[in-house]
Amino acid sequence: MEAGKDESVEVEGLRLVRAFLSLPPEKRAEVIAFVEELARVHAPPGEGEGKPAR
Repeated sequence: MEAGKDESVEVEGLRLVRAFLSLPPEKRAEVIAFVEELARVHAPPGEGEGKPAR
């Protein structure tokens, strides 16, 4: 059962990537900004300080 669950997670991930890539560039930028903000808000204190990932 675990293998089937892993496959469905992978399939869903691929669907999300495909949907993201089908967006126009300005919408992709909005999605990236939104996800970065979520990551910043939910990061433990002190994490993410220093050099940016980009």
